[in-house]
Amino acid sequence: MNGVIIIDKPQGKTSHDIVCIMRKKFGTRRVGHTGTLDPMATGVLPICIGNATRASDMLTESDKKYRAQLLLGKRTDTLDIEGDVFEERAVNVTEQEIRDVIDTFIGEIDQIPPMYSAIKKDGKKLYELARQGIEIEREPRRINIYSIDIIDINIPYITVDVHCSKGTYIRSLCDDIGTKLGTGAVMTNLRRTYTAGFSIDDAYTIEQLDAIEDLSKTLNPTDSLFADLPQIYLNEKQERSIVNGVRMTWRQGEEGKTYRVYGADRRFLCVSRMCDGKLVLVKSFWS
Repeated sequence: MNGVIIIDKPQGKTSHDIVCIMRKKFGTRRVGHTGTLDPMATGVLPICIGNATRASDMLTESDKKYRAQLLLGKRTDTLDIEGDVFEERAVNVTEQEIRDVIDTFIGEIDQIPPMYSAIKKDGKKLYELARQGIEIEREPRRINIYSIDIIDINIPYITVDVHCSKGTYIRSLCDDIGTKLGTGAVMTNLRRTYTAGFSIDDAYTIEQLDAIEDLSKTLNPTDSLFADLPQIYLNEKQERSIVNGVRMTWRQGEEGKTYRVYGADRRFLCVSRMCDGKLVLVKSFWS
């Protein structure tokens, strides 16, 4: 079987835990996820099966949406409620002050990744160093916060919907908001509601899958991962050229643009990019 299933990841499970569960359910080791969700986080986790695993590294580039809750008045070493509290402050802010500060984080900003993250430094993940009590300097990263919609303010709790670019750490965003308010803040809840073109409405819980006999019906086709790309259809001769690794001239394409490419029988073949008037392979999906 080939395709992608959207899982509503439960709290307490790692992304790798879900991969292991799907390997057993689908009876294959060709299973991968498209971007780690922290164990405390829930929500949309695309799981690639079969040839779709070749797309896993491409899908981490997509925008994401989250619903997050933050608690004012505390700071922890992990930037979330599960960490050790090292600072507590009084919460003397108004609802309008909260709204004004949150608005300042919309747009392109520089964000310092948290120590408790999977980013590697000299071959070691930062969270491994953090667990040893080691903190190192991290370079800020440019990210884009497209929108922050305030869902609820019930001081000291704030609930927001965030639409952001890849590489955004919501825990860091919560901490930064708390710092700017002068109160400190920790993330208490995180739910991913959208990534890689899929929303929470597309997701299955593990319990729902347990009740489904034919799991192939839960799979989205592999090419659905690239639904935002324009399509190209080839004849049999052109298909043979592409499959044999030829950089085929394609005069109808737009320079620098990326396409979904299909064969004569409308079978999804690959993702290719127009370079110097030729279709250059980005990723193949033929068997």
